[in-house]
Amino acid sequence: MKRLSLLLPVILLLGLSAASAHPGIGIVMDSKGNVYYTDLKHVWRISTDGTRSIVVRGVHTHELYLDDKDNLFGEHLWYEGERTDKWGHRVWRLSSDGNLVDIIPALQGFLENYDDFHFAHDGKGASYWTVGGEVTTVRKRSPDGKVTTLATYAFRNVRQMTVAYDGTVYLVDLHDLLCINPDGTVHTVVKNLAERRRSFLLTVDTHAIMGLWMGPNGWVYAAVPSDGAVKRVHPDGRVEIAARSSFGWKPSGGLVAPNGELWILEYSTINALRVRCIRTDGSSIIFD
Repeated sequence: MKRLSLLLPVILLLGLSAASAHPGIGIVMDSKGNVYYTDLKHVWRISTDGTRSIVVRGVHTHELYLDDKDNLFGEHLWYEGERTDKWGHRVWRLSSDGNLVDIIPALQGFLENYDDFHFAHDGKGASYWTVGGEVTTVRKRSPDGKVTTLATYAFRNVRQMTVAYDGTVYLVDLHDLLCINPDGTVHTVVKNLAERRRSFLLTVDTHAIMGLWMGPNGWVYAAVPSDGAVKRVHPDGRVEIAARSSFGWKPSGGLVAPNGELWILEYSTINALRVRCIRTDGSSIIFD
């Protein structure tokens, strides 16, 4: 009994860590100011009057994408269990008029194995994704369907990706922020953007940096849960703390609204999730 009582805190910590290791990063705002986010069970909407409602039920999606017509896209990922040890996914679209359809039917495997849809888009409608191997290839699909290779590079571990309007790609390579210019050249913007890069078990934390999104003036924002902060990166590589999460909470995603408000998706060690809006005057509103 004494041995179990000594191990119990560690067991609980392991369980909580595993359960909260990979929360959703998807949070987006449409042209009317409505905010959509995922809690890995449903997709929610926060209307401009602050009302919360579920708009897509029963979908396990980590990312969300809104096109220029306010059509919302996400996936549903599932695991069939140990008997088959297979994963499956489908991609759905919620149109601006409320019509929900699957644009990619249920398929075996993961979304990254399929080239017809990806969440990272530039302002001109092109989509971007990576194909792994001994070296990683970054591909681009133009609105006309043409697929080209943007860059081939020996990345260590590509995590999240965001794209500026002009097609400049920013991506997280393990703990670093890298940039791929439209001409395909690659350079490091910030080395070790995540300062705390190991978990409590002293293993490398591959989710030290999660959501990545663009802001005004060419700024790149990163949710860095390992540091409990949202960081703002200037084009010259200078890093600032844009927001810190309160005790027990960590950021996983975010967006910058046209009026300058910073919206942050946050999760806790007890699998709770909330959205925090930081107004331009520094005050906050929490939706949970």
